[in-house]
Amino acid sequence: MKYAKVLTVAGSDSGGGAGIEADLKTIERLGGYGMAAVTAVTAQNTRGVHGIWELPAEAVARQIGAVAEDLGIDAAKCGMLGSSAIVRETARALARYPGLPLVVDPVMRAKGGGRLLAPDAEAALREELLPLATLVTPNLPEAEALVKASVRSRREREDAARRILDMGAGAVLLKGGHGTGEEIEDLLYDGESFHVFRGLRVDTPHTHGTGCTLSAAAATGLGQGLGLRDAVERAIRYVQAAIRHAPGYGGGQGPLGHHAGQDAWI
Repeated sequence: MKYAKVLTVAGSDSGGGAGIEADLKTIERLGGYGMAAVTAVTAQNTRGVHGIWELPAEAVARQIGAVAEDLGIDAAKCGMLGSSAIVRETARALARYPGLPLVVDPVMRAKGGGRLLAPDAEAALREELLPLATLVTPNLPEAEALVKASVRSRREREDAARRILDMGAGAVLLKGGHGTGEEIEDLLYDGESFHVFRGLRVDTPHTHGTGCTLSAAAATGLGQGLGLRDAVERAIRYVQAAIRHAPGYGGGQGPLGHHAGQDAWI
């Protein structure tokens, strides 16, 4: 399988469980080469976000350009972008590479409740970044924010997926982790058909960074040449494995086990 060069455009999580730290672990574990354009530095741990310092939008765009011009990019993902200026500059920078597989994780809030996307940036996300996306991966609250409607029942989820696709995205994966019940249903819509991925819910507080991990995993698969459904299915299976192998660190929403059972190299 191709050793894909995958760029993550996201914030830094000082606790290592989400953001670029989780993305780079994921990309490496799935056989890719990870690169990063940092959008913000956060003071963060398993209990919450204690501070956010955004980088200038120009700095984000220059990081993307520097990586693309020298190393090249096989696929990219966007996570925490923060401000409308960063969203717009990121979109402009990535638009220079038409055909680039791009996964957009519309990160709006951290699991601890901290806001990670300014309210005025939501419009820029819809209008400028989503039309570039090969795949958008909102959870249920993020989908509700994007479509301004309830996204709970199966019919509402399908309607939301259609509406997000109408914003210009190539496909939508509506993640079901915020739903209820013993099973989690992740709904993939590619504009032609719906496909549901089902998995048993694990009763654990150690789920910090699941969205970051899944989107990075999907981007890695697309960069390696996997088809959309195969890339998404592998990403979901990897997240499930990482949850099962969580190390149990911290006193709040703990990180995943990105090693997913792999023995340490000594």
